[in-house]
Amino acid sequence: MLRKILLALAAIIVVVLIAAAFQPSTYHIERSLAINAAPAEIFPHLNDFRKAQVWSPWVKLDPAATYTFDGPASGVGASNAWSGNSDVGSGRQTITASKPHESVKLKLEFFKPMEGVSAVEFRLTPAGSSTTVTWSMDGDNNYLSKIMCLFMGMDKMIGGPFEEGLANLKKVVEAAAKK
Repeated sequence: MLRKILLALAAIIVVVLIAAAFQPSTYHIERSLAINAAPAEIFPHLNDFRKAQVWSPWVKLDPAATYTFDGPASGVGASNAWSGNSDVGSGRQTITASKPHESVKLKLEFFKPMEGVSAVEFRLTPAGSSTTVTWSMDGDNNYLSKIMCLFMGMDKMIGGPFEEGLANLKKVVEAAAKK
């Protein structure tokens, strides 16, 4: 009986390992939201990590996390490193490209709980009296990530926080526009 259980367990592990090998080697996550403001009113909140602290969905996960800001206050070269609990881990993000009122690109580096590097972009698309903000993230899935994605996909893990962050950004920007 024990032998049958061990063989079944081994078979399940082999199936998971084989299935993981066939998972995509890259991921792309993207969410968009219309904000009732001009790109010029939204852009500063994306191009300055200190302003992003107000709407970031991850800041509230660990109020005791530490943040370090390096480089210029905003734009290319601005950097933000963090270290916190298991919900936020530790890492660094650096602005690599910044086109006023159009887009901001970031290099996002994770150190804990797992190492990884992702490319993040915020795009601003004017649409009448509003602006569509698109937040995307692209990266590579290593083998361990492929195994994890069998049980919880990257889109599910990151998509919700992106939606929450965009909703927070909308509140901040629209409230400032009313003043």
